[in-house]
Amino acid sequence: MLAEVSLILAAVFWGLNYAATKYAADFVPPPLLVTFRFALGGLLLLGVLRLLEPASRLKRADFLPMLGLGCFGVVAAQTSFTFGVSMTSASNTGLIFATAPIWGMLLGYVFGLERPSSGGVLGVGLSLLGVGIVMREGLGAGDTSLLGDFLILLAAVFVGVYTVFSMSMLERYSPLAVATYPTLFAAPVTLILSSPFLPGVAWGSLGLGVWAAIGYAAVFATAFAFAAWQRGISRIGANRVLVYQYLITLTGVASGIVFFSEDLGPDQLIGGAVILLGVYLARRR
Repeated sequence: MLAEVSLILAAVFWGLNYAATKYAADFVPPPLLVTFRFALGGLLLLGVLRLLEPASRLKRADFLPMLGLGCFGVVAAQTSFTFGVSMTSASNTGLIFATAPIWGMLLGYVFGLERPSSGGVLGVGLSLLGVGIVMREGLGAGDTSLLGDFLILLAAVFVGVYTVFSMSMLERYSPLAVATYPTLFAAPVTLILSSPFLPGVAWGSLGLGVWAAIGYAAVFATAFAFAAWQRGISRIGANRVLVYQYLITLTGVASGIVFFSEDLGPDQLIGGAVILLGVYLARRR
């Protein structure tokens, strides 16, 4: 029961983070948002790891692989995500980012980690079709943009890559450790990349709402959500966790409607339904 409740909260926190990030990106450059979020979130995750798994230690030989995971899952994925959500709607973000499992599955096919099934192939095809329908909305301007949608799609691809490459680490470390170390190691990389943006921010003029959004992203959408998600996978299995990925999408779309008064056009409704159906078929076991 505790695992299920934690997964629900993690999914809701991640979905609401679409709106929080979009709001904060109006005041703070996206690379700096990524740095703040994952530097603080990584330290909090390390504290949780030491509390729940005090015997967990990283072997020296695995430092570079964990850093590589951080570069894919945090630096590349989250920088693309943050730039993307600042350019497009939270609704489009939620729908397109839902394809992350598809890209991991495709990479698994390429490396022979998964055997393609007829349902999987159909699901991949439907998801790609749905993405095309949703991204067509970006051609009509408004709250969306084709470039923003593409960056969200790129972020989803990077998350899929991160998921596949993390499988070897999961054979030697707990899910919580695999969530913690890449996040922690990626923070200095994001700081180096974001340092040119530091002088251009009027820090004194940032309101309480901006800092609240940054703190929310670090504490709830990173430290709590990552820890709860990984422990949930270890408790109930990866396939059952898929149900909660749909809740992330639903919450993300709803956050755009509530906080930014976004409208869902026919392309988004149809494309979103096709994407979610495709993800369901692709990941069904």
